[in-house]
Amino acid sequence: MRAAQYLRMSTEHQQYSLDNQSAAIGAYAAAHNFQIVETYSDEARSGLRLRDRPGLRQLIEDVNRGRADFGAVLVFDVSRWGRFQDADESAHYEFLCKLAGIRVHYCAEQFLNDGSVAAALLKALKRTMAGEYSRELSEKVFAG
Repeated sequence: MRAAQYLRMSTEHQQYSLDNQSAAIGAYAAAHNFQIVETYSDEARSGLRLRDRPGLRQLIEDVNRGRADFGAVLVFDVSRWGRFQDADESAHYEFLCKLAGIRVHYCAEQFLNDGSVAAALLKALKRTMAGEYSRELSEKVFAG
């Protein structure tokens, strides 16, 4: 199946560099019979707001306008998709992909994004934790 990969890192010093994410996604793609045909990326971009992420904005625009020539989006993990303060925002962008027949795969997560109740619960928890991590970090930076 043809797939796009989405890569994001917040800073140049992050352990999950774009190269590391791409390598992990590539291994997942090979193991699950995906052919990566497109890459969207946001380097040194916070995961808090869509407006600050041209790569994800382009991916969503391509999906919404029917220009996506792939059936899946491969992402390293839930936090790379976003650290939105409202977990529903993260779910919304994934749902837009789903409406277009494009499934999002979180390659480094311990659950399959298969629509099961367990996956939905874990994904909701991970989305909330990703947003909370950013909120707590912001408070610590502001206090410092």
